[in-house]
Amino acid sequence: MVRKDFDPAQMSSKDFYQLLTAVVVPRPIAWVSTTSVDGVDNLAPHSFYTVASVDPPIVQFTSVGEKDSLRNIQARGEFVVNLTPASLFEEVNATGTDFPAAVSEFDAVGLSRESSTVVGPPRVKDSPVALECQLHSFLELGNCTLVFGRVVYAVVSAGVLDGDHPQIDLLEPLSRLGRNEWGKLGPIQELRRIRAKDWPGHFGAAGQGDI
Repeated sequence: MVRKDFDPAQMSSKDFYQLLTAVVVPRPIAWVSTTSVDGVDNLAPHSFYTVASVDPPIVQFTSVGEKDSLRNIQARGEFVVNLTPASLFEEVNATGTDFPAAVSEFDAVGLSRESSTVVGPPRVKDSPVALECQLHSFLELGNCTLVFGRVVYAVVSAGVLDGDHPQIDLLEPLSRLGRNEWGKLGPIQELRRIRAKDWPGHFGAAGQGDI
């Protein structure tokens, strides 16, 4: 296998960013809704997003630079993470436009609001999942700020549930790839994790394989 070397110390941060976002894939998208101190509802996609803690339930997204989402959360301490379904592909992309802070992406893009239950910022009405969050903490790393939000309430559309379990094929989540590329749900494979005791020639208590 022939490999090419990439040294971040010898590259611009922009060029290495392009490389990272092309290989750290697919990335789920936090569609973050916030409200400014002036009452403007902001909505923006952030593709550096994951679960940070289970107990307490905390999700985390990264703001690359200082954007409206970050400023609004700093000022009001709450936000909503909405799931980005494939059915709203163009709308999700459009909310990434660099509108002035006084312009609400909900109105510019034509998305309907839905009142949240616990926090102030609205939810995206047509998104099948919304996680209402209160600010837990910030962590500044270089030119980025990691935002940690404690999930204080969650709603899931009944139409995507099997009992209480969200069905991934019905959620149809979008993901971000490299450049201007996006991903949609492909074939789903189910495979149970193998426990050590079930491993062929399973390991004994001392960590040695039984022969």
